[in-house]
Amino acid sequence: MVFITGDARLLLQGLMVALIPIIALHFFIRWLFFSAPVSKKKLPPSPSRLPVLGNFHQLGQLPHRNLRSLAQKYGPIMLLHFGSVPTLVLSSADAAREVMKVQDIVFCDRPVSSLFRRLLYDGKNISVAPYGEYWRLLKSIIVLQLLSNKRVQSFRKLREEETALLVNKIKDLSSSSVPVDLSKLFVTLTNDVSCRSAFGRKYSEEGSGREFNKLLKEFLELLGSYSFADFVPWLGWVDRISGLDAKVDRVFKKLDEFLQGVVQEHVDKQAMQLGGKNSQSEHKEDFVDILLRIQNETTHGISIVNDSVKAILVDVYAAGTDTTATVLEWAMSELLRNPYVMKTVQKEIREILGCKPDIADEDLEKMQYLKAVIKETLRLHPPIPLLVPRAAREDVKLNGYDITAGTMVITNAWAIGRDPATWNEPEEFQPERFLNSSIDFKGQDFQLIPFGAGRRACPGIAFAMATNEFVLANLLHKFDWKFPDGRNGEDLDMSERPSAAVQRKVPLLAVATSCCC
Repeated sequence: MVFITGDARLLLQGLMVALIPIIALHFFIRWLFFSAPVSKKKLPPSPSRLPVLGNFHQLGQLPHRNLRSLAQKYGPIMLLHFGSVPTLVLSSADAAREVMKVQDIVFCDRPVSSLFRRLLYDGKNISVAPYGEYWRLLKSIIVLQLLSNKRVQSFRKLREEETALLVNKIKDLSSSSVPVDLSKLFVTLTNDVSCRSAFGRKYSEEGSGREFNKLLKEFLELLGSYSFADFVPWLGWVDRISGLDAKVDRVFKKLDEFLQGVVQEHVDKQAMQLGGKNSQSEHKEDFVDILLRIQNETTHGISIVNDSVKAILVDVYAAGTDTTATVLEWAMSELLRNPYVMKTVQKEIREILGCKPDIADEDLEKMQYLKAVIKETLRLHPPIPLLVPRAAREDVKLNGYDITAGTMVITNAWAIGRDPATWNEPEEFQPERFLNSSIDFKGQDFQLIPFGAGRRACPGIAFAMATNEFVLANLLHKFDWKFPDGRNGEDLDMSERPSAAVQRKVPLLAVATSCCC
């Protein structure tokens, strides 16, 4: 992902002003003494770029939108340059299929990033680890041990408890017709579910919990930041004077201390259980327990050191909090904007459940329109609109174009989900398009890839969807919803806020009314 934070944008603007004389001199000398070299390679279409900065100035605050605008002019396979890094931007299902399926093995690496290396334990987590034996071990651990369907189901009770707390908070507010800040409640819910799944307890209610949430927010903001050292190495000194280097060191140190404390707490608890001082019969394994158990096994050939444990925890926790909350937030936004869709999905849910207070898995399986609502939300609002970048491992041909080894590849899932060549009325929220359709978001249908596809697809789909479906079904079954102050869907501000997961710029407020059978 390539985002530029507010501080970095101001710095970038200042640098651009300072570089204007240099740029002018560069063009004059080039015009006076040099003719353009003739390249024998066939490169993808590319917009003109500035010396040094390349195409950074064309990204804007919401890169997925600006990149789609450029792709509409230059095509679905487009070459940009961010500093000295050539970057391929894919904006169609066919282009994504070519990279993530046909030539997946060639494009299954991650770009080298000093920022990611410093924040993510030198690439010891699955999201940015280089493709190879260590990455394959991580994937097997996560797919088979942490996020398997069986493990996801084992956390059902946890999801029920946290959703019940959410419902009770909304009931308290609905009794006095006070608007509900759904954006805030969704973040709290997904944070608590992820915390309890990963660490065995949540951190939202106590002083250390509030500090941890603040730290996590800073961490995610840094993951979406721009580092000059990564794209214009000789301008790496800018990261020092801007304070980015110091902030990265501070946030990583605090996060590492927190995670080390969590791991040590589990080690001590396991020691007590082995010593017979605590009963293990009622203890359910969380992610830390599982990883420590794997760490003590000797059958893997590659050791899982403490840093690996903490890196994996960062992955599964951070990836499962903001992204899931974002999907819930946009789903409720679209339902409030589209009363017909809201009534249709509520009718389905209430007919299936009747007056049952609890929702079973077999009930959720019957809710086909609810599933269509979630798919349509993911099409219009993928939580990570620019999927985590890939990198070409070798020189390769892509649709007739020559791609150089090391080229960064960005897939614009947001643009693909709104491509008029694939979707009828792509800007409209129409869940009906997914009824009686085999199109899914699990990586086989490249017109809908919010979680990516191929070897580097997100392994947490089942975990995220279990929360999304269960929470939405409960909110739509137990409450009727409307805008505050008599407003309607046309009044709802749908602006986006740039971050690692693109959320609403304005918090979503709605008035809930308890629904009686």
